[in-house]
Amino acid sequence: MVERVTIVGGGLAGCEAAWQLARRGIGVDLHEMRPAKPTPVHQTGDLAELVCSNSLRGNALDQAAGLLKEEMRRMDSIIIRVADAVRVPAGSALAVDRSLFAQRITEAVGGLPEVRIHRGEVTQLPEGEVAIVATGPLTSESLAAAIAAFVGGSHLYFYDAVSPVVEADTVDSAKTFKASRYGRGGDDYVNCPFTEEEYHAFYAALTTAECAALHAFEHEFFFEGCLPAEVIASRGPETLLFGPMKPVGLLDPRTGRRPFAVVQLRQDDLAASHYSMVGFQTQLKWGEQKRVFRMIPGLEHAEFVRFGMIHRNTYVNAPKILEPTFETRHRRGLFFAGQMSGVEGYVESAASGLIAGLGAALRARGEEPVSFPADTALGGLGRYIARSDPANYQPTNIAFGLLPELPHHVRDKARRRLALSARALESLERFRTSLRDEPGRRPLPALQTSGS
Repeated sequence: MVERVTIVGGGLAGCEAAWQLARRGIGVDLHEMRPAKPTPVHQTGDLAELVCSNSLRGNALDQAAGLLKEEMRRMDSIIIRVADAVRVPAGSALAVDRSLFAQRITEAVGGLPEVRIHRGEVTQLPEGEVAIVATGPLTSESLAAAIAAFVGGSHLYFYDAVSPVVEADTVDSAKTFKASRYGRGGDDYVNCPFTEEEYHAFYAALTTAECAALHAFEHEFFFEGCLPAEVIASRGPETLLFGPMKPVGLLDPRTGRRPFAVVQLRQDDLAASHYSMVGFQTQLKWGEQKRVFRMIPGLEHAEFVRFGMIHRNTYVNAPKILEPTFETRHRRGLFFAGQMSGVEGYVESAASGLIAGLGAALRARGEEPVSFPADTALGGLGRYIARSDPANYQPTNIAFGLLPELPHHVRDKARRRLALSARALESLERFRTSLRDEPGRRPLPALQTSGS
């Protein structure tokens, strides 16, 4: 019996893993280098800090991300419980107040009697019998080098970018309108409509603006699901119209017609004082962002709370390294979780922390980690990272395509997805009740009210 498990990294995956271990009565030493050692994109020392309000994506069961979150709810995920408590309007998506979310997670994990939080950089792989590395995409250089040595050179990277955030009261409401696409979810988005002439002027400015330089020894490799807007635009003059500026499902109430193009703004905090630019991840220089993005109708006088930025994401070639339980194949008791493990997205990172936390709990008790059923979203994610082709591996978001087909064909896509979700939740319930160590739902520690 191992009494304490070491977790390196206090992001969503590390916090979720710590919660899963603690609720099973196992001690945790959680190491987080911030704020002693900052990163290029984090702004606080809080655990589980997000960089985008809508990071948890769709919440409905006809969406793969919605199914994954529902499975996590049923496994008593701390990340989803807090997200549900601090959500902000975003149609059918689960968006959160980022600051309040991080504060509540920090309070909840820090309030667990089984958890000790250590602030400071870890430069080597932990040597304990059971440990989880959940350092995320911005792993420090020293630890990244140690991980690279452990995985035998199968160490990959790509670049990711985040969207700008503007002050809400600097958006010109006379030039914008509130609506959700196809009327779903109420008037949760602020829409900045373009005429054809305005769009082409904006496109020209965006595609000729100066980008921040990458290191000379590094080449650009962006995750396809999170491309910078200027990279999308570089693929053709109409690509933005099918991406972050698509006007479908929106009618401008002032004209009664669909705009030629639209930039959407999404509420970024509970006070509705900040809005993020949906889908406008960018690597433009900050001065260029102010110049180009103020060409968007309604943002002519926008004040930017945060500019978009580019940063390096680091991850292992998971199919060469990991089992579906996220345990490494060459060292029993060592798990990877979060984006370092080869998943993409906050939901998936938190889910990997849940899977690794459960596996570490079983390993700490001298038992073998168990895989989630293949027909669940949690199981599909584990199978993807462990069984994909290592020669062409890329991190992925959860998708229904990762689950086995239904035994009978369902032509209607929405009904098929709901049937896949129903099957997954039934399978998860059987799996959950079969776990000998599955505890009851643990109440959250008392949360402070400051900032809420």
